Amino acid sequence: MPGGRLTQQERQQIALGLADDLAYAEIARRLDRPTSTITREVMRNGGPTGYRSDLAHRATEQRARRRRQTASGGARTPARTGERAGGDGRDGRDDEAVREYEETLATVFMQSGLPKMTARVLVALFTTEAGSLTAAELVQRLQISPASVSKAVAFLDSQGLIRRERDERRRERYVVDNDVWYQSMIASARAHAQLVETARQGVGILGPDTRAAARLEGIARFVDFVSEGIVRAAEQARDVLYTEPTNSTEPMTSTEPTTATGSPETR
Repeated sequence: MPGGRLTQQERQQIALGLADDLAYAEIARRLDRPTSTITREVMRNGGPTGYRSDLAHRATEQRARRRRQTASGGARTPARTGERAGGDGRDGRDDEAVREYEETLATVFMQSGLPKMTARVLVALFTTEAGSLTAAELVQRLQISPASVSKAVAFLDSQGLIRRERDERRRERYVVDNDVWYQSMIASARAHAQLVETARQGVGILGPDTRAAARLEGIARFVDFVSEGIVRAAEQARDVLYTEPTNSTEPMTSTEPTTATGSPETR
C-alpha cells in the first residue's frame, strides 16, 4: 500500500469517484489507499458534494509550505491550553500525528451526524489530557468564535455527550468521561420512545386497517425493540466496564452456614 501524501492525480481520481457516487471504501481500493485517508481528504476539503481536486491539492501545498516556514524559522508549535507543546519528545507526542488523528476522529463524528464545528469541539474535549475545557480554552485551542463554541456545546449537552461543571474559579467547564456515553445512549432511547409514541398515534389516526398504519406500526415495533436492547446493553456495559471491582479477599457478609456447594444451607 503506498504511503506519503496524495498526489494531484489521486485527487482527480477521488473527484471522479465521488462524481460516480462510489463509496469511500471503493475509491480507496482503486487507489490502494486506506479508507480513512480518502474519508479525511474529502471531509477536510468540502465534503462529498463540494470536493474539488485542484482546490484540495492547492490547500495541501499551502499547509505544507506553512509547516516548512515554521520549521525553518525555528518556531515551535504553541502549547495547547493546559498542555505542553509536543514534537520535542518531552511528552511522547508527535504534533503532526496528533493533528492528523484529530482530523480523522472529527471526520468519524461528522459521518455519525455531528456538524463539523460540533465534531471539532468534541474531539478537542476527548483528546485534551484533562478531559475538560472552558469556553475560552476551546476558543483558543480551535481558533473559533465564542458563538461557535456556545452553539456546539449546547448541541452536545442536549445529546448527553458532555456535562457541565464549575471549577474552583466558578468558570463553567465542559467535561467528557466514561459516563457521557451512557447518558448519551439513554438520551437516544428517550428520543426513540417519543418516535414510538408518535408512530402509534398515527396508527389510530390513519386507521388500523390501512397500509399506512401498518407501516407506522412496523416502525414503532422495530424502534421499540431496538431501543429496549440499547438501554439494556448500556446498563450492562456501565456495570461491567465502569464499576470499581470489589476486593475478593474481603470476608463474606453472610453469617448463614453453607453446604458443600457453597450455597446457604436449606432450612
